[in-house]
Amino acid sequence: MLPIPNPEDYDVSLENGFLPTTPPLERLPDSYYEPWEHVVKNLQGLILSKRLREVVDRLPVLSTDRLFGEAQWRRAYSALGFIAHAYIWGGNKPAERVPPPITVPFRKTCEHLELPMVATYSGLCLWNWKPIFESEPVDTLANLDIIDTFTGSLDEKWFYLISVAIEAKGGPLVPLMLHAIESANHGNRAAVTHFLRAFAERLDDIGTTLLRMYDDCDPHIFYNRIRPFLAGSKNMSDAGLPNGVVFDDGGPMNKQRYVQFSGGSNAQSSIIQFFDLVLSVDHRPTGEKKADVDERSEKRKPKKPEPNFIHEMRKYMPGPHARFLEKVGQVANIRDFVQRHSYDRELSVAFDASLAMLSALRDKHIQMVSRYIIVQKAAAKKLEESKPKDDKALAHRPKRDSSSAEKPEENRKLVGTGGSSLIPFLRQARNEVGEVATESWTRRLLSKQRGGKGEPPGGEQEKMQGLSAVWNVDETSGGLCLY
Repeated sequence: MLPIPNPEDYDVSLENGFLPTTPPLERLPDSYYEPWEHVVKNLQGLILSKRLREVVDRLPVLSTDRLFGEAQWRRAYSALGFIAHAYIWGGNKPAERVPPPITVPFRKTCEHLELPMVATYSGLCLWNWKPIFESEPVDTLANLDIIDTFTGSLDEKWFYLISVAIEAKGGPLVPLMLHAIESANHGNRAAVTHFLRAFAERLDDIGTTLLRMYDDCDPHIFYNRIRPFLAGSKNMSDAGLPNGVVFDDGGPMNKQRYVQFSGGSNAQSSIIQFFDLVLSVDHRPTGEKKADVDERSEKRKPKKPEPNFIHEMRKYMPGPHARFLEKVGQVANIRDFVQRHSYDRELSVAFDASLAMLSALRDKHIQMVSRYIIVQKAAAKKLEESKPKDDKALAHRPKRDSSSAEKPEENRKLVGTGGSSLIPFLRQARNEVGEVATESWTRRLLSKQRGGKGEPPGGEQEKMQGLSAVWNVDETSGGLCLY
């Protein structure tokens, strides 16, 4: 029997989960790093005045040797990530070269934190919040604020804040479900039932928090103003980066190489993957059916599984968090425990209720994607088609957003930060939750094959791409997606 991992050994808080135990730094304390802080605090003005790139080009190449403690490394990573993305996407055309003043220290911080050179969910959300009142809890939107944004808009702040609040609300579920695993190891059915009931109730609360997105994040503003800055450098030809970007470290130009990374995405959040893992929900490559996996497993020489997007996103998580998820997956036993004691009706109902709440959370996300991405994409296309031909010609220029309206529908897709067909991916992920239910009627109920209320219908709309991170591993662009 493998030992249950201690969250604190993997930089996971017993109170806040994957959020840091203490609030992130709002700025680096050493005045040596004031050039970075000055730029990130004046990001909106520099973007609007078209002076950002010239200012960044003149920055000194600062050393990371004066960063002490994880909080300072995280602050440096977050600030440099904002500056890098603003530099790439903050002009009339995207910049395919990031200069040494950003590249050199950014590479060092990414190596230290075991992250790729891109603004990830960690830098945008996990390490980019602050409490309004330090004496009050941070698992409520009434006591949270965001440190940095690209646009300075309340909509962008709210977009990040919803994710931070979900992380905070989900934090206590980490030790709770590890206790459930331990109780299953000891055969304590009553304890496992208790923990599963508490888990289901908190998931319901998290779903309610997710719906607060509609309160203060306008879909039009998100789609047209915020999402472009969150784009990565992978599969961004339509946006003007056919090869990706070059992080120029000041060395010989013939040794500089293009790189391509997925943009920031809520698929990079560890908490939702933790929920799946503790319930032993298996996710397959998008479009692959369970029967395909079963058939493959029966062969003597099973075919190697295709890359799984959800697992791919662990490369965009801080190293300790990704390793923690791996350990949790190794010790997860609740599903097997419930199946072995299927005669215990209260235990089975508690497990299926947890699956139902997780499935409901994914339903809410599908509906949200429809409103924030699919509807907005259709509106942009309609607006473009209504323009006179001369206006279209005058307005034509490379788009920061991959959904360039000048292209015919059949030749383009709306791409998300992680990159796969959004609605098919989300529907499959939701249906896979129901596949592990203990009761046959629950499996039928949760494994939905038709769209629910507010969900886009099948057909052409299923070709749409994500709120910004959904996701075929080989199709990537930008904008945080919700879970």
